[in-house]
Amino acid sequence: MRRLAAFVAVAWACCLASQPALADKRVALVIGNSSYQNVPALTNPVNDAAAIAEMFRKAMFDVVESRRDLKYMEMRRALRDFADNARGADVAVIYFAGHGLEIDGTNYVVPVDAVFERDSDVDDEAISLNRILVAAEPATKLRLVILDACRDNPFARKMKRTIASRSLGRGLVGVEANKPNTFIAFAAKEGSTASDGDGKNSPFSAALLKHLTTPGLDIRKAFGFVRDDVLSATGNQQEPYTTNSLGGNDVALVAAPPAAPATTGNADVRRDYELAERVGTREAWDSFVAAHSSGFYTDLAKAQRNKLAAEAERIAATEKARQATEEKARLAAEGAKAAEQAKAAAQAKAAEEARLAAEKKKQAEEAKLAAAEQVKQAKQAEQVKLAEQQRLAAERAKEAERAKVASAEEQRSAENQAAPAKPRDPAVASLAPDAKPDRPVPQDIPRLLQAELKRVGCKTGDIDGEWNTAARRALASFNDNAGTKFDVKLA
Repeated sequence: MRRLAAFVAVAWACCLASQPALADKRVALVIGNSSYQNVPALTNPVNDAAAIAEMFRKAMFDVVESRRDLKYMEMRRALRDFADNARGADVAVIYFAGHGLEIDGTNYVVPVDAVFERDSDVDDEAISLNRILVAAEPATKLRLVILDACRDNPFARKMKRTIASRSLGRGLVGVEANKPNTFIAFAAKEGSTASDGDGKNSPFSAALLKHLTTPGLDIRKAFGFVRDDVLSATGNQQEPYTTNSLGGNDVALVAAPPAAPATTGNADVRRDYELAERVGTREAWDSFVAAHSSGFYTDLAKAQRNKLAAEAERIAATEKARQATEEKARLAAEGAKAAEQAKAAAQAKAAEEARLAAEKKKQAEEAKLAAAEQVKQAKQAEQVKLAEQQRLAAERAKEAERAKVASAEEQRSAENQAAPAKPRDPAVASLAPDAKPDRPVPQDIPRLLQAELKRVGCKTGDIDGEWNTAARRALASFNDNAGTKFDVKLA
């Protein structure tokens, strides 16, 4: 019993002392404009925007603002409010689907109430790309703006030109990301338009949904895959364009899952757990527990599920307490009978007690989960340590083998030097009177050295007596294995 009490005390101490690492704060604003009032409506933008917003929600973004069919003032307010959300955020993403246009080198996105009787009206009725970038600017690590707005400009046909020299381009114009940590993506490159496609989503948005939130995938590579998919889907007719001012480190919208420790015991179970953790819903944890009925990760999954249930219960109790309090205030204001007010007061008190109980239950479940996470991290650290010990042991064994080979080579060299000189062969003496009988003539040294290197397994191929590149590589291999330092340039 004392051991159990000690264990509980240590677990609670770990829960109170631990401070979980804070993940990057990510916020997104998604706008889809389809129901234009003064030109034909578009079909896909609201569908694309809804799918993109859901993608960010599944990627566990902290804030996802999804807006559709915004008028001019509504778009300005949405950007202003999003700038407030982006303060303190690491990643800010703005996605717009709808009409866009370029006038005199400036890109604009178009609200649904735009008229554009004259080209000079654009500044008063549309939102410039620069204004969008300003809304994302408070983010510190990544400011991502995605414009799926490179469609044919229906306003151009009726728009009066006030200045003849003012250009009105087809699609949007390419720009440069001139502020740090900025990434701008267009559905089509300068001077071309984007296709809405034949499906529910445009080719560009379909490719974004496939690649953009891949865990651990650098955003530059993700948009490279998007480009390839769009070119393939449109028969090379539409090519997305991107520009960025990112640094050398990889930047991913969704962090890669933690590297798995070097162990094979429960790799499949851990993989399933990490997948359920990324989804993060009660249904995902139910599915995991159903598939894995027991074990460490099952206990951890149950703790995660209990935490979600406690949070849902807390929210329900909080709402019930709010309603009871409002009912009590309403009866008092209307001068209801004392009995009715007393009943409402009792209900409000009971609801508040239920809310406090739910809050305590949630805190208890969070504490249990924190303790389980501590145990999980300790086990993973132990596995990593064991893998490192195994690696070091293998390195030491390899060094010992090298030393053994070097020692054997030194011993053989010493034995050769101590061996008595061979009697002089008269035939050799008659052919080469100046050559010493106990060593080969110089022209034979490369051939003999090649033969020896081949005998010990350092050389392949023919023995031709030529001290070429292959022979030098063989002697270098011998140096590596024997620990010697022979000059490979000379035989």
